[in-house]
Amino acid sequence: MTGTRLEENSQNPLNLIITGVGGQGNVLASQLIGRAAVQKGLKVTIGETFGLSQRGGPVMSHIRISRERNYGPLIPPNMAHVIVGLEPLEALRILNEYGNSKSVYVVNSRPIYPLNVIAGDVNYPDSGWIRDVLSESAGSLFWLEATRFAIELGGPIMLNMIMVGALCEMKNFPVDSRFIKEVMRDFFPASKLDMNYRALDIGGNLIREYEN
Repeated sequence: MTGTRLEENSQNPLNLIITGVGGQGNVLASQLIGRAAVQKGLKVTIGETFGLSQRGGPVMSHIRISRERNYGPLIPPNMAHVIVGLEPLEALRILNEYGNSKSVYVVNSRPIYPLNVIAGDVNYPDSGWIRDVLSESAGSLFWLEATRFAIELGGPIMLNMIMVGALCEMKNFPVDSRFIKEVMRDFFPASKLDMNYRALDIGGNLIREYEN
């Protein structure tokens, strides 16, 4: 389901959540988006929540972007406009608490199995089922095989930048990849910039494929 994109000028603030597990680069992604939005002249507040992030626990970033003023760092229940899931089950977990029938989901399709799943104590939900639930519950779903492209580019560590590139390509998202590339110089050594630029471009291409 591709459905609608973000409605132009309809969200102020724009409420964005990036969710994943520890080690996926969630916090770096949120900091890049926030810094780029500030450089564009927008108001930004960011709130982070952590589970057992060092052990692959959940990590969630709340990013609120406004043209007018700074808002509180935590998004109110069921008020997320965009939810970026670096891991599919983590995207599903916050559906009821923060999502609504108009929320746009941008989700990486590749699971990361928790320790209790690896140990055989519980079962991980079928990825197809997760996709169906999100598709039926959200305004739009972009289901991306981003991990595969990250591995081809250099490793799973590139996933977060691919997902940021996808997010920035969405119609009416207030920050495009040009601003992200500018602020990347403050976060990465020169030797790493080209690979991260390529990751952004790959993410943008994945979103554009939904239009074809």
